[in-house]
Amino acid sequence: MPTLFDALRDSHAIQRSLCRRLTHTRHPQRREMLFLQLKVELEAHAAAEERFLYVPMLMTDAGLSATRHALSEHHDIEELCEDLSVRDKSSDEWTETMAALSHKVHHHLREEERKFFKVGGRLLSSRHKAQLARDYEKDVVRLRRLYADHYRTLSVDATGAVRLSRRAAQHPAAPA
Repeated sequence: MPTLFDALRDSHAIQRSLCRRLTHTRHPQRREMLFLQLKVELEAHAAAEERFLYVPMLMTDAGLSATRHALSEHHDIEELCEDLSVRDKSSDEWTETMAALSHKVHHHLREEERKFFKVGGRLLSSRHKAQLARDYEKDVVRLRRLYADHYRTLSVDATGAVRLSRRAAQHPAAPA
């Protein structure tokens, strides 16, 4: 049975892939689509992770410091996404900010997987981790749908993955 940490690592892999693809593409419309996919994934993941991992860890003295640090990094990532949402995606400034976001995301994910998950693994029982995994997986898909609905160019498929909508694929020049 998958644990909460397995479910979180799946989202981490999506985030890493989208960051890599975004930092390597130069086409502004392609950047727009990839960025919206990344933004939805980051928002949905952060909200669900905070609910189903951070809150239980905040309730313990041993998890308090690590959780505060992780929450701070989520906030930093959110601010970088906001900066990238309003800038011309063909500018050097956008490219530099995207590189900073990619670096921050990769740093945060490494730190979570190498340190934070170990602390959480010790603090949460096996049964609790299994229940949190089920709750997280259901909620992250719900949140992906909610956030993807904000952009008419995105949809969530049957597996829960954020994808370019059929309408956008037929008319790629119509970003949200």
